[in-house]
Amino acid sequence: MQIDAVDQRIIALLVADARASYADIGARVSLSAPAVKRRVDRLRATGVIRGFTAVVDPAAVGWTTEAFVELFCAGRTTPAQIGVAARRHPEVVGAYTVSGEADALVHLRAADIGHLEAALERLRAESFVTSTRSTIVLSRLVESPGVGPSAGTP
Repeated sequence: MQIDAVDQRIIALLVADARASYADIGARVSLSAPAVKRRVDRLRATGVIRGFTAVVDPAAVGWTTEAFVELFCAGRTTPAQIGVAARRHPEVVGAYTVSGEADALVHLRAADIGHLEAALERLRAESFVTSTRSTIVLSRLVESPGVGPSAGTP
């Protein structure tokens, strides 16, 4: 699918505020509301836009402790196996295969250090995990839900 500069601006505006009206977006990209709707419908139909969601402040729900955990896995553990296991843990907010020594990187979020430790122990108990290496986040410096250089700067 061809995505032009107007599509990119529409995507960036939706990333910044998924509740923006088609009229508001149209005013920002010089299109009518129906033209914006047609473009958004096309972006959704082709899978460019996969859905709309609420972004919740972790502090507001009390999950302010977070860590990145490198997973080292046994034998021929597949990315699918890691993904299935990661989804079993509510503290996992992201899981990624990576290059380097580790097989995967998992982002955990918890209420406090005790909760983080319990989540980490449950993750370590997965049958394919041979070892882990954890890094606790002290502060967030940059965070963007965007998809590229235009995200967040409509």
